[in-house]
Amino acid sequence: MTIVPILLCGGSGTRLWPLSRKSYPKQFARLAGDDTMLQASVKRLTGEGFAAPVVLTNSDFRFIVTEQLAEIGVDPGAILIEPEGRNTAPAVLAAALWLAQTDPDAMMLVAPSDHVISDAEAFQEAVMIGREAANDGKLVTFGITPTHPETAYGYLELFNNPNGSTHPLDLVAFIEKPDAGRAAEMLATGRFLWNAGIFLFSVQTIIEAFRTHAPGLMASVQGAVEQGKPDLGFLRLDPAAWSEAEDISIDYAVMERADNLAVVPFHAGWTDLGGWPSVRRETKQDEKGVALKGLASAIDCEDTLLWSEDDAVALVGVGLQNIVAVAMPDAVLVADASRAEDVKKAVCELKRLGVRQAEEFPTDHRPWGPFQSLATGDRFQVKRIIVHPGASLSLQSHHHRAEHWIVVAGTAKVVIGDNEQLVAENQSVYIPLGTKHRLENPGKLPVTLIEVQTGAYLGEDDIIRYEDIYARGQGAKG
Repeated sequence: MTIVPILLCGGSGTRLWPLSRKSYPKQFARLAGDDTMLQASVKRLTGEGFAAPVVLTNSDFRFIVTEQLAEIGVDPGAILIEPEGRNTAPAVLAAALWLAQTDPDAMMLVAPSDHVISDAEAFQEAVMIGREAANDGKLVTFGITPTHPETAYGYLELFNNPNGSTHPLDLVAFIEKPDAGRAAEMLATGRFLWNAGIFLFSVQTIIEAFRTHAPGLMASVQGAVEQGKPDLGFLRLDPAAWSEAEDISIDYAVMERADNLAVVPFHAGWTDLGGWPSVRRETKQDEKGVALKGLASAIDCEDTLLWSEDDAVALVGVGLQNIVAVAMPDAVLVADASRAEDVKKAVCELKRLGVRQAEEFPTDHRPWGPFQSLATGDRFQVKRIIVHPGASLSLQSHHHRAEHWIVVAGTAKVVIGDNEQLVAENQSVYIPLGTKHRLENPGKLPVTLIEVQTGAYLGEDDIIRYEDIYARGQGAKG
């Protein structure tokens, strides 16, 4: 029996701000290696014994997911679109009910898409060890051998110290995130593992567990799946039914109430990169504990992370100790590493002040490609736009702005009014205010262009859309 990976990819965490934001969270970033965290998660669950992955995400991320999977040559089994975030219990139940329609005997491996597991082979071995218990009707979870008294994770309590065992063990209790003293006490006993939030069970077992322990979720989630609408290869869960589902985690809804649990200890290393100190631990350090990323330099620093995400931004630390400094094109974070958890408070304050950088990423992603605002001023804005091969912007017009397009790489097919033309590198076109226009990339290489907007209002919502191959409605961006 093959295992169907279920990747949860709808989160919008703020603990890694400014690199992770609501519009582009950490699962899409390259925080530990050349792959994004989503890509690394998918690769880890690919190969013999694994079916094509099923991804649950939200509407804003659906094209980012398909783009990143295409980059690594993975065709997902399905992408389910959550109308709004309702936590992990409804998401897992939706995946189980969807699979039950076509493969009721399937085995599900539920995993977040933003974890780091460096030894993928060891993790696959742990999954295969847990499969026997799952076949016997167990709800299998995976517990990580702690390396330090972490306060940002929940724990799993065992009856005995596993002493290096990798076989499924019985679980005593789920433990909420402890304070530092309690975490140290638990670590000393050897009977506690970190709760990784990774689960393995059969479709029928988990559906029965929901019927028994969280029956209130069944009608709303089943309605959302059965009334879901296909949308360009995605399944968009029904918004009305989905809104009735309780916002609750699978731990609270099922796992803490079930008595058919098993835990597979995993000793080969894991982190959810829940904050900048954990990123520093996963980044190569020098003899003084200094980790550098990008155009960053350290002089007489200790136990410090200096991270520059922009080749045009040089970040230099002098005489720093226990500091996290992260530089983005539009925002900079400087914090004592011991206060890294307070980054969430900083984001809340920025939101209160109406600061765009609180949630919006400097690069905006559309189904046809990314764009970045390079300069803005009174009545003008300059953007760099990349259009993927075969992709197309919608046929659109604007009430308040005119545009100049200058192609700097590739060849674009441009429609302006009734005129259609090819615009090659170093050529430009002008789109008058109110004129219907569209740009397509008919070639096999990306098209890069500079767009200069002029007008009284330059907001992304100034768009009248006439045709769109991505089936976006009026008012949708791009």
